[in-house]
Amino acid sequence: QVYFVESGGGLVQAGDSLRLSCTTSVRTFRHSIMAWFRQAPGKDREFVMGISVSGGDTYSADSVKDRFTISRDNDKNTAYLQMTSLKHEDTGVYYCGRFMYGSYYEASSYVEWGPGTLVTVSS
Repeated sequence: QVYFVESGGGLVQAGDSLRLSCTTSVRTFRHSIMAWFRQAPGKDREFVMGISVSGGDTYSADSVKDRFTISRDNDKNTAYLQMTSLKHEDTGVYYCGRFMYGSYYEASSYVEWGPGTLVTVSS
């Protein structure tokens, strides 16, 4: 069963911007901390950014700080990841997940992953 659907990925050049969306029909979205992770070929899934239930608090990996922004619209059951100044090392499949328990920065703390959306940044 697919809980979340990510979209907005694509092939871009270094320095470009993209906006990813993560949407669901699951009602628990509006009561859940959400996060974006990414996975490059041959690497583990890594934390990118997270957002609190209200959207008032966000937290990010150092590698994307000041370049990426996370937001959410609880009326639309959708989370967003605005990515600017993209770099080749941002390439990977981007996933959103719902936080259950544990560390905010660990993929094992999240559930109901979507199939992901591929972002490819050419240098």
